[in-house]
Amino acid sequence: MGVLADALGQSELELEQRLELYSDKRFMYLARHQTPDLARRVLGLKVAGVGGKREYRRFYPAGEVASQIIGLTNVDGKGIAGLEKAYEEVLHGRVGQKRYIKDLHGDAIRDVGVVREARPGQSIALSIDLRLQYLQHRELQRAMVETGAEAGAAVTVDAWTGEILAMTNHPVFNPNSRSAFDYAATRNRVVTDAFEPGSTMKPLTLVAALETGAFTLDSIIDTSPGRIRVGRKVLPDPLNYGAISVSRVIEKSSQVGVTKMAQAIGHEPVLSVYRRFGLGEPSSIGFPGERSGSLPNRERWSEIEKVTLAFGYGLTATPLQLAQAYAVFANQGRRVPLTLLKREAGARLPGEPVISEEIAQQVLTVLHRVTGSEGTASKARVPGFSVGGKTGTVHKVGPSGYLPDQYLALFVGVAPMDNPRYVTAVVVDQPKGDSYGGGAGAAR
Repeated sequence: MGVLADALGQSELELEQRLELYSDKRFMYLARHQTPDLARRVLGLKVAGVGGKREYRRFYPAGEVASQIIGLTNVDGKGIAGLEKAYEEVLHGRVGQKRYIKDLHGDAIRDVGVVREARPGQSIALSIDLRLQYLQHRELQRAMVETGAEAGAAVTVDAWTGEILAMTNHPVFNPNSRSAFDYAATRNRVVTDAFEPGSTMKPLTLVAALETGAFTLDSIIDTSPGRIRVGRKVLPDPLNYGAISVSRVIEKSSQVGVTKMAQAIGHEPVLSVYRRFGLGEPSSIGFPGERSGSLPNRERWSEIEKVTLAFGYGLTATPLQLAQAYAVFANQGRRVPLTLLKREAGARLPGEPVISEEIAQQVLTVLHRVTGSEGTASKARVPGFSVGGKTGTVHKVGPSGYLPDQYLALFVGVAPMDNPRYVTAVVVDQPKGDSYGGGAGAAR
């Protein structure tokens, strides 16, 4: 007994206690998923009643880079998280069965025949571009170090095909090493974390304002004296921007300017745009644990609720929903269902018309200006490429309301602006120091 226990890396007492526990059973595992070397050492002892069974174990070549997407299987190879769980029935296949004759000792001595043939599982091809996945993973981890943030998420989609090209998270875990990782790190924050999206909703409010005909990009709004009172609440701008155009209101993310736009058009047009862009409902990817976010549904609205809705408060969305919303701008006003499965190469889907192509182009013009030297997302500029986007900075919510010193930094970007196709949404959770804002923490 002692020799067997030593070979298994267990104490003799521990092994005896396990054998006693299973004394009324005909079978028990001494150890599972061991290396071939250890198996050979144990079987080489030729202990009566001890045998071996070949088992297979997943190995994930991309490791932590794609861990939250691929997910996990349990010790029996059954999917318990991520795409392993979502496509368990497709990937698992079917176990075969055969009939055989056993001797008095229970050992098989002759095969009689196959009852049911084994069937291998099917393969699935993901839309993930592994090169982009590695790059986005590296950059997100860099941002975590530079901002001192606790968590983060990023996702890139192809607006023409709806394919998700990269989806990364922090914290990370290595699915090939189960001994010391935190199961909380398996959470795919891109689809499971819903939050108030803040100023990233202002371009959608701009859509509502343009659709009503009450405003154009060149309409002038007086934001003096740099603050505005709505009910008991005072909404300030960082500076007194004075009389500025609607385009400039979005470029500077002026709370005063957006408030005046919202008061002029009402909250219903804004809600209508949010719904058309896919907010408040889950995407079509079928990822386990996906949150649908929420839109307010009230019979009575206070004046402050109507206004704050226009700049992204009072609703919740996931990073994936933000990317899906901005993909409408990059796809000539059309919404294409998202997918994690590979679609036909280069196929541009017709999509569902959500807004006019003209308004989509006008919003893209403004988003491009946001990443200019005078906009809030100047750090998002990429040498050699024309990009656009919008930042957001929102207070996190605690048990007693908004937390004064905890933020989410957000950025949603579109590129290239001369032929927009790719959209990336970035969320940085609780950045520290001067990097707490969307422009400094997420657009970097």
